[in-house]
Amino acid sequence: MKPNRTITNTSTSFNLTRITTKLLVAVALVVALASCSDDDDDPAPGAPVISNFEFGEGGTHNTDGKAYKRSDIHLEAEILAEVAVRSITVNIHGHDVTPGEGEVEWDLEQEFTDADYQVKNPTFHEHIDIPANIPAGEYHITLTVTDENGKSAEVEGHLEIVDAITVSDVSIEQSVTRGDHFDMQFMVSSLHGIQHIVVDIHADGITPGEGEAEWHFAEEFEEGYHGETQVEFHEHIDVPATAPDGEYHIVITIEDEKGIEMKFETHVDVTE
Repeated sequence: MKPNRTITNTSTSFNLTRITTKLLVAVALVVALASCSDDDDDPAPGAPVISNFEFGEGGTHNTDGKAYKRSDIHLEAEILAEVAVRSITVNIHGHDVTPGEGEVEWDLEQEFTDADYQVKNPTFHEHIDIPANIPAGEYHITLTVTDENGKSAEVEGHLEIVDAITVSDVSIEQSVTRGDHFDMQFMVSSLHGIQHIVVDIHADGITPGEGEAEWHFAEEFEEGYHGETQVEFHEHIDVPATAPDGEYHIVITIEDEKGIEMKFETHVDVTE
């Protein structure tokens, strides 16, 4: 009787191992390719896109790139953002503009983080005041949008700031005897036409004496000025005989047909 023998087929086992390995590699390649395909189908969000950027005079929502001192600027833009916007920044600065006497440089940077803007695809709409004491001329304006991922986009343009009302050749007497009058004279140029001119004269810290009465002059002048784009203002101001002597403050306000105001100040000494 022959003894039992165990026969191991090493060749068959080796072949099965090779097949199994190949299958695992194939599966891994399929998974990797599928992952890459998914990545291609779902790319990272891009930067915001700004379109229809417009700016101009605030009072009429003009978009011609021109605005006026002592008024405001209208700004508007459409924003396409795949993720929520974090902030919108406006920068305005002069381009080769030199301040004159009594004027200052204007370099504005203002950030807007209103809840209405911190969303996807907001519409930006704001009005920014233009100071009275800046020089007229060309200004550079930039709008920057930054999203929650830190990606940003910007657009820019050129803004022409104009002085809508100018005054020249000012001649106002600096001293007057009470009971007499003094002359007030100057030239006014107004791009939009004059609405009216208001003169206010008052004293601060002057106490009337015996037989005197406080004097405060305030008058609106329209006749001969309303609607004019260039005119000479010439008026006589009567000072009551009972006005206390001292220094009086004069404020002259010129308003045009668009509601833009220009003010300038001086003083007159009332004597006995």
